Amino acid sequence: MSSGTSSPPSSPPFSARLRAGTRERHEEAERSAFMAALLGGGLGVEDYTRYTGQLWFVYRALEACGERLAEDPVAGPFVRPELARTPELERDLDHLHGGGSWRGELAPLPATAAYAARIEECARDWPAGWVAHHYTRYLGDLSGGQAIRSRAERLWGFPSGGDGVRFYVFERIANPAAYKRDYRKLLDALPLDAAQEERVIEECRAAFALNTAVFEELGGTDGA
Repeated sequence: MSSGTSSPPSSPPFSARLRAGTRERHEEAERSAFMAALLGGGLGVEDYTRYTGQLWFVYRALEACGERLAEDPVAGPFVRPELARTPELERDLDHLHGGGSWRGELAPLPATAAYAARIEECARDWPAGWVAHHYTRYLGDLSGGQAIRSRAERLWGFPSGGDGVRFYVFERIANPAAYKRDYRKLLDALPLDAAQEERVIEECRAAFALNTAVFEELGGTDGA
């Protein structure tokens, strides 16, 4: 016979709540006019080059901070060499600019500088916030970023997985789907209480907004 009581329903894992809680901001970023034009063939390789250059500032900040957080109990498990994108971005930019002169000429847009500064602030003061930016960038690269690679190869003739699109090629990750599952398990294991988890979700929303602001500046709009 039933005792008349039942166990309370278990809440979804943190990774699922994180994904659901950021879906709207994620979709806003994907719908940006700049990205829609880039993927739709309405922009040229020069615009792709500008976009790639701005990514370099973001990932340089993200990964330099990661080196300092390698021993941190919260952020440390997410510092994974197989994800590093800065060297690949530099190879792509060397190819896109026809050499290394871009290093002395490239400057971050104001929105990009604000994005990188926020990553650095989180890494310094709140490692779980750095994890929010890490999640937003790398899981996106392993998922939707592949659509950008495909379009770039088709539109501008880059060799498959070669110079120009190396940023999107994770040579050390044989099974991206399995890797993403394991990554979400790391998120679920974060030592955070409910309030801290909500704060991380909010930081992920902010990360998507910062990314959208970069798109707006690349497209010559202010988002108004």
